[in-house]
Amino acid sequence: MFNKILIANRGEIACRVMKTAKKMGITTVAIYSDADKHALHVQMADEAIHIGPPPANQSYIVIDKVMEAIKASGAEAVHPGYGFLSENSKFAEALEAAGVAFVGPPVGAIEAMGDKITSKKIAQDAHVSTVPGYMGLIEDAEDAVKISNEVGYPVMIKASAGGGGKGMRIAWNDEEAREGFQSSKNEAANSFGDDRIFIEKFVTQPRHIEIQVLCDAHGNGIYLGERECSIQRRNQKVVEEAPSPFLDEATRKAMGEQAVALAKAVGYASAGTVEFIVDGQQNFYFLEMNTRLQVEHPVTELITGVDLVEQMIRVAAGEPLSITQDDVKLTGWAIENRLYAEDPYRGFLPSIGRLTRYRPPAEVAAGPLLVNGKWQGDAPEGATAVRNDTGVYEGGEISMYYDPMIAKLCTWAPTRAQAIEAMRIALDSFEVEGIGHNLPFLSAVMDHPKFISGDMTTAFIAEEYPDGFEGVTLPEDDLRRVAASAAAMHRVAEIRRARVSGRMDNHERVVSTDWVVALQGESFPVHIDADHDGSTVTFPDGEVLRVASDWTPGDQLAVLDVNGSPLVLKVGKITQGFRLRTRGADLAVKVRSPRQAELAALMPEKVAPDTSKLLLCPMPGLIVKVNVEVGQEVQEGQALCTVEAMKMENILRAEKKGIVSKINAAAGDSLAVDDVIMEFE
Repeated sequence: MFNKILIANRGEIACRVMKTAKKMGITTVAIYSDADKHALHVQMADEAIHIGPPPANQSYIVIDKVMEAIKASGAEAVHPGYGFLSENSKFAEALEAAGVAFVGPPVGAIEAMGDKITSKKIAQDAHVSTVPGYMGLIEDAEDAVKISNEVGYPVMIKASAGGGGKGMRIAWNDEEAREGFQSSKNEAANSFGDDRIFIEKFVTQPRHIEIQVLCDAHGNGIYLGERECSIQRRNQKVVEEAPSPFLDEATRKAMGEQAVALAKAVGYASAGTVEFIVDGQQNFYFLEMNTRLQVEHPVTELITGVDLVEQMIRVAAGEPLSITQDDVKLTGWAIENRLYAEDPYRGFLPSIGRLTRYRPPAEVAAGPLLVNGKWQGDAPEGATAVRNDTGVYEGGEISMYYDPMIAKLCTWAPTRAQAIEAMRIALDSFEVEGIGHNLPFLSAVMDHPKFISGDMTTAFIAEEYPDGFEGVTLPEDDLRRVAASAAAMHRVAEIRRARVSGRMDNHERVVSTDWVVALQGESFPVHIDADHDGSTVTFPDGEVLRVASDWTPGDQLAVLDVNGSPLVLKVGKITQGFRLRTRGADLAVKVRSPRQAELAALMPEKVAPDTSKLLLCPMPGLIVKVNVEVGQEVQEGQALCTVEAMKMENILRAEKKGIVSKINAAAGDSLAVDDVIMEFE
């Protein structure tokens, strides 16, 4: 076994690999750019080596610099994580030439399956059903338009060396094909150093289901079930689960056996993922093979008990698999939510800044079920697990140079319904402040009827949030639970104020029992009867809710029990009440005396400023191109400019017809959120 391993990556995946390496008694080496000098993966490693400026194409994906770090550290093996150099055959060749083990597949397998064009040709030769498309190289935008017409719109324009949603665009017409080709080419060059593009038919209403395979250098290969990855935005996965709620056992077996056969055909040895598109009749089509560890690997680990990183390291050290297909048992259900530094209220555009507060929910292991990496029997009733893979910490900074992922929050339970409920509570308990983030959206997905039923496709976000995510409107029952909790919390705060002010010895007697709670446009008059164990809150129609909690004023997280069911609230203080966040809703909750409520109803509402004639920068980023000029008439949907942030190009379009009256930014300018890019008459 290796004594020292270098992790050629950053962020949460570098931290994840280090955890397993340390468990195995292996010394770890980190590499870092200027932007990552104080990053968590640098702090976790036994050694750390600086490799260059913040941009990845000047540091993390420069093979010569990484090789210098390997030589300086004396590392015997390198784990590439995912992204960056993980599927770069030249990097694997350089390691092989230097006598350093690559914790990944052989060079030949990377070249055969890591390249999407080559892998599809091999799949076709092996009689694997594939999606129609053009696998040759595409010369320019006009060539892309011609091919797109031959394949038939809609088409998917994809980077051959791509991954993680980078370098991917859907085009529905010639104009989008031209724009998509150039943007995909630019992103591919910046992210992977390879700007080759191919085009395939975009299958509407598909499900994205992938098979995890594990092979060694001795001819052994197994599959470890599937992952459902259909909920995506900008072609990047957001929610994953294992197993899929859609597959039956026969289809699972057929997909698994086909995935292993494909891997063996190219001499694969390591962990890898074969991705499929599956239609409504459970017909599946080979999409691509990722010759690396997947972002969503934790859900597979949670239902199989297999540490995939450990298996990768052991295979790289020449060991045969210690697991056979008969040993693989899928136990329970696991869900992963990707927490991103992005603003769901602004079309999921990236957000950067400092994490002024970062408090993940406590991690909970699956307990006695998992022994020495294998499941033992059935899960006891009510057993759950919480796992949070992260690469950040409170006070750390989210940089504009890298992927905006903050953490991967996972829950496990014996059933899918229990895993979803555990995830709801975990999301509500996750405290993140200082940046925009997608926690509210993730909570909304967990409560969405389509997700709960398992009836979702890769078009889920586009179909269910066609005008973007605008927050959550809580149903009446949940509103009452929040209202009762707010009234009980307000009473506790009032008692403290009475104690501090010295008003009477029996402080509770000076606190009113009648309040009016206003939230989400509704008002609830309530009466509170309290004792040492909690509060009984009565509504005018006679409904009674019992609220119990140990919350004290100043706590930013309240864990309550309302009529025997858990309720978790993120708490902030506002005038006459609280800012409460739960289940994706962000509520300004006012708790007033009946007279205060009567007067508040007479107050006029503040009107928001009119920004309809302004193009505001939706995220911190760099202006790449301005497509229009002053005096030009623009039509609805016309491209106005391109903003680059976190390696993604975002084309900003006109929402309606108008004339450009002023342009405040030019190519090369760095802008902050809500900076005015241009104005219209």
